[in-house]
Amino acid sequence: MMNSRRTFLKQAGLAAGAAFLIPSFAFDKASKNVGIQLYSLRGELPKDVKGVIEKVAQAGYKEVETYGFSNGKFWGLTPKEFKALLDANGLKAPSGHYGMDDFSKTGKTDKLKADIESSAAIGGKYFTIAGAHVDTSKGIDGFKKTADDFNKVAEIAKASGLKFAYHNHDFEFKKLDGTTGYDVYLSETDKNLVNFEMDLYWVVRSGNDPLALFKKYPGRFPMWHVKDMDKTKPEWNTEVGQGSVDFKTIFAQAKLSGMQHFFVEQETNYKPDPIGSIKTSCDYIKANLV
Repeated sequence: MMNSRRTFLKQAGLAAGAAFLIPSFAFDKASKNVGIQLYSLRGELPKDVKGVIEKVAQAGYKEVETYGFSNGKFWGLTPKEFKALLDANGLKAPSGHYGMDDFSKTGKTDKLKADIESSAAIGGKYFTIAGAHVDTSKGIDGFKKTADDFNKVAEIAKASGLKFAYHNHDFEFKKLDGTTGYDVYLSETDKNLVNFEMDLYWVVRSGNDPLALFKKYPGRFPMWHVKDMDKTKPEWNTEVGQGSVDFKTIFAQAKLSGMQHFFVEQETNYKPDPIGSIKTSCDYIKANLV
């Protein structure tokens, strides 16, 4: 699961509790801009980057999160060209998904710095790690080593004017010596340098409560991934608002979490089609959550 997700992203969704009306003061201007993780359109995007980005904007999105930066380009476009395409469609890319395993294993920073510079070149604010290697044979010490690497990479990102963030899955929540890898990450990293992009689905799928984490670590989660869980098959995604997740309770605590940006992500079970699905999700969020 971890390896598949690190190769870019995975399946998702979310379970929830009782609904509340969202107080109007719960959001700042930035968090009202609905974003999308472009991996949701991984089948379409490489075939027609210009056309798909235009459809993303037409569907109502204002922000995107990138993935798949390779050989100096975003799907065949240089950072400058991709930034121009975003600008032409009124889109911003405050975050992008990258990796840091090469740095963790070798200490070499060449690829890391190139990725950071690409993120900065398209107007990025966050350099986000989509999944990091952990030597689980070392138990908690393996997570502590990765947490130390987070601090180091965050310093490098800061030098280029970017903030560091880590995107979770579910394996970080397995109990180890009375704690979890995720708690290690949050307690062993510099809160002024290391941020977290909470994948709400994986938190709940692992049996944990996003709200409890917001209370325990207020302000540490400036970004979220928003996914819904199919009501009959939890391993499937569905459009936001059509699954088993009550997002209202979570969005009502946006300020407590520190949320500034959120990104819709749908990875499985598109009905009727990917572009139609992302528009349905965007429409629901605008009408009910922000």
